[in-house]
Amino acid sequence: MQRIVLYFITLLFPFTQIQAQKPKTPASSQIYESIQKLNFLGTVLYIAAHPDDENTRLISYMSNHVKARTGYLALTRGDGGQNLIGPEIRELLGVIRTQELLAARRIDGGEQFFSRANDFGYSKHPDETLAIWNKDKVLSDVVLAIRQFKPDIIINRFDHRSPGTTHGHHTSSAMLSFEAFDLANQKLAYPNQLKQTDLWQPKRLFFNTSYWFYGSQEKFDAADKSNMLSFDIGTYYPLKGMSNNELASLASSQHLCQGFGRLSQRGSQKEYIEFLKGEPLTNNNDDFFAGIDTSWNRVKGGKAIGEILYKVENNFDFTNPSVHIPQLMEAYKLLQNIEDDYWRIQKTKELKSIIEMCAGLYLEASAERPSTTLNQTIKVNIEALNRSNQNITLESISQGDGKSISKNVDLKNNTSEKFKTDYYISTEETYTSPYWLDKKGTLGMYRVDNQALIGKPETPRAIVVNFNLKIDNTPITLSKPVIYRYAKPDKGELYRPFEIIPEASAKISEKVIIFENDKQKDIEVIVKAGHDNLEGYVTLKHPKDWKVYPEKQKINITNKGEEQTFLFTIIPPENQSEGNISPIVNVNDTDYTKELIEINYEHIPFQTVLLPSESKVVRLDIKKKGENIAYIQGAGDVVPESLQQIGYNVRVLKTEDINAETLSRFDAVVVGIRAYNIVEDLKFKQQILFDFVKQGGNMIVQYNTNHRLKTNELAPYNLKLSRDRVTDENAEVTFLNPEHSLLNYPNKITQQDFEGWTQERGLYFPNEWSSEFTPILSIHDKGETPKDGSLLVTKYGKGHYIYTGLSFFREFPAGVSGAYRLFANMLSIGKEDLKLEAKLND
Repeated sequence: MQRIVLYFITLLFPFTQIQAQKPKTPASSQIYESIQKLNFLGTVLYIAAHPDDENTRLISYMSNHVKARTGYLALTRGDGGQNLIGPEIRELLGVIRTQELLAARRIDGGEQFFSRANDFGYSKHPDETLAIWNKDKVLSDVVLAIRQFKPDIIINRFDHRSPGTTHGHHTSSAMLSFEAFDLANQKLAYPNQLKQTDLWQPKRLFFNTSYWFYGSQEKFDAADKSNMLSFDIGTYYPLKGMSNNELASLASSQHLCQGFGRLSQRGSQKEYIEFLKGEPLTNNNDDFFAGIDTSWNRVKGGKAIGEILYKVENNFDFTNPSVHIPQLMEAYKLLQNIEDDYWRIQKTKELKSIIEMCAGLYLEASAERPSTTLNQTIKVNIEALNRSNQNITLESISQGDGKSISKNVDLKNNTSEKFKTDYYISTEETYTSPYWLDKKGTLGMYRVDNQALIGKPETPRAIVVNFNLKIDNTPITLSKPVIYRYAKPDKGELYRPFEIIPEASAKISEKVIIFENDKQKDIEVIVKAGHDNLEGYVTLKHPKDWKVYPEKQKINITNKGEEQTFLFTIIPPENQSEGNISPIVNVNDTDYTKELIEINYEHIPFQTVLLPSESKVVRLDIKKKGENIAYIQGAGDVVPESLQQIGYNVRVLKTEDINAETLSRFDAVVVGIRAYNIVEDLKFKQQILFDFVKQGGNMIVQYNTNHRLKTNELAPYNLKLSRDRVTDENAEVTFLNPEHSLLNYPNKITQQDFEGWTQERGLYFPNEWSSEFTPILSIHDKGETPKDGSLLVTKYGKGHYIYTGLSFFREFPAGVSGAYRLFANMLSIGKEDLKLEAKLND
């Protein structure tokens, strides 16, 4: 299904950059739409908290129907959620979701912005959210976005008047927007920003309301709508051959890591926005831009430009758009003289793109390899092609390193000009990686030292080739980032960004290494070469009470991209202990301490991420019973690998492998997170699993959401899920049944085992269960009632069934020792009875 969706997107939007910086090849209809947008001087900023919060229907409507410059400010990058398409979580998940948002904007026509706020996980109240985020810094980012984007209209996704009724991040986004609406025009508010931007006062602030915020469609139908505007966002676009809501569905479906691939919608559909503050609308006026001049008359000197561009729009030649280039170039020259910096820069960017499209210009700078290191010279293939009869001359090309190469070549119609050039990558350049991950931040905030980067969706590409052209004797420069173009026999032509990488990088495959006793382990350190003939040595930084052998190993790698694996022996202390180990690669007296991570999915451009290379080592005081575990994978986690680390034999089962004979080989079956939400066939295997328990096996089911369950029979007895969750990872844990074997065998569980938990205690706890179940723990967030459904156990036949909403899937990757000890008890339940029975039989 994913490939089908991407195929249709490519057909409908051939200019969509599914593969990195693939050159645009727009149809005439798309050029015409770009001219329509060029002639609309109005802006709309949509504000919410996360990727997927945005209403793509409204963003698409504003961009494609109204023709406004439209942006989406997501305060976070969605780092705290789950990943349904791969193993990446936290920072790496934020990188994926950032790119999915950019993919969505390429479809719905919006632009994307962010604050420095980190999605630390679910929050129940904005007070908690803003304390962890650092309210002042995030508010300053919202003010900066408004000052830079200069929206006439701001639309909040959420209601600022409803704290505590939804995700704290959601309400916080609306509260900050409401406050920033006025602050953006105040000199005393964040005055340092005025060195790079100007004051700005938006005209109106709206709330994008709907029946959802009223609790039901009936309540919304009965609500007073005198302060709301409504419009049909199901409008049909003949130039696209599709409706706005179909377009929006395609955009929303880019959020694949959240499982947002969905069917498209068609037909009339009403959207509502509620006026909150700013210049009131006149009676019976449903134009949210009322009173705002969105024509070229808005800017001083714009009238003459508008006279030219409106004629181009009204007389557009769909069969030969290049006939308009002389008029477009005349408008371009006039545009350079207007005083309004904002509109001059923005409309120059749009107009350059339109001129390029009308001429059918193909300008490309492709490196001969996908990456390089600093202080290197790369070969770049240059191609320039004019597919029109217009007089266009390539006078020169220039590079970021200051080098300029004179060409003075007339680009004749459909005659490709190709040549090679050298491009020097200086030591002043930075490595390719998301800028917000460059320095260690806090739980709630990313650290960004370069103020010019705040708000940008991704790190700007530094390696650029400028094509210095003359069109109708007017100089104009079009810039293209250097990319890597290649082909695969089974894929065809492909594009990916060109990357600057370190000379060397190193990684330890396991991010958490568990020692269940004081026996030594050999671990692999993998060193990767950033260039040919890499020589140096690698050492391992480690805690003082741990020992490592050998101290140093020599590196000798012949080819760039090749890896060399080194074995280090880790000797843990006798007693429980934990710390971090980090590989250090030394090349020519320079230390490299980061891991090079590559993220490669078809629906987003290839991503290179540099993160500190370190792994947590944990010497556990742990006992366990049972040996063989079957694991049924759900939405993706590292629980199987984590259980293997403490000595279990774990086999991941596919649903087709679940049968009585196969299960008879295992002591326990563990069901992965959200398996009952996403594994369709699992519902047909429930009775087989319950029979396994009845015959003496143990079954552990980890959390599922109560929405879109594939079966209502999660357990052999009645059990219903709720939305109950405990978001405070330090919330007090009460033992409801302190003598129960889950808290005593084979490990004595104490309060210390609940220290150091990350992000949350757990989520989607059951709130109803039959009397056969025994609740083990009681937890609650501040000011809330106790939640007793985080860990439920029942005897069923000869075995035990356990349901848990505790977030083991987060604690295991963080190396939380208490989580391992408790899970070992869950797997060992009933083994104590078997031990006593064996003694009696003897």
